Amino acid sequence: MTHTSHPLDFTEKPLDEMTAEAKAFYEDIRRRRTVREFSDRDVPREIIENAVLAAGTAPSGANHQPWHFTVIGKGPIRTKLREAAEAEEKAFYEGKASQEWLDALEPLGTDDHKPYIEIAPWIIAVFAQRRGGATVGENKKNYYVNESVGIACGMLLTALHRAGLVTLTHTPNPMTFVSEICGRPKDEKPYMLIVAGYPADGATVPEHAMIKKSLKDICDFI
Repeated sequence: MTHTSHPLDFTEKPLDEMTAEAKAFYEDIRRRRTVREFSDRDVPREIIENAVLAAGTAPSGANHQPWHFTVIGKGPIRTKLREAAEAEEKAFYEGKASQEWLDALEPLGTDDHKPYIEIAPWIIAVFAQRRGGATVGENKKNYYVNESVGIACGMLLTALHRAGLVTLTHTPNPMTFVSEICGRPKDEKPYMLIVAGYPADGATVPEHAMIKKSLKDICDFI
């Protein structure tokens, strides 16, 4: 393939507008919280489609875009997904996890019960592809797969928040059941389940989850 270029689609903004928008974005995104109490209210598919499209613009190794998103609506598949996820989580809480890990989770009040998998209007299963390419049908090695898919997931969570929804990330281990239930190829690695919808009436957030490190604790300028 010959290297070609296109003009960058970029519009410079005045500094005061840039500063205001950066501050406004922070003030909005700082309200994002992981939610475990979901409403069963419907969310239009178009909202999810646009959020996934936004995630698909993420940077990736060699622009191979090594991700696939399986969006699961309400129905019997969700029951299978919940049953399998709870089985893995039960094993985790009853022996697979170290005591140190369980102690770290204790302030969040989590356990092996995952009712939101059936309640929320949408579940997005994210898969990482070991092989692929920049166009559909290619079978090339993908590069920086975990990093690329991680960035895409972050952008997906942000897009869903900006649309007015709440989310939960769920990563049971192992996650092979996700591939089986979703009918995905064996050369794809199930990466994450993202639960999306409206919060239930009276939904709460653990106090521990409100703790966020300050700028000086996460950043330095040199």
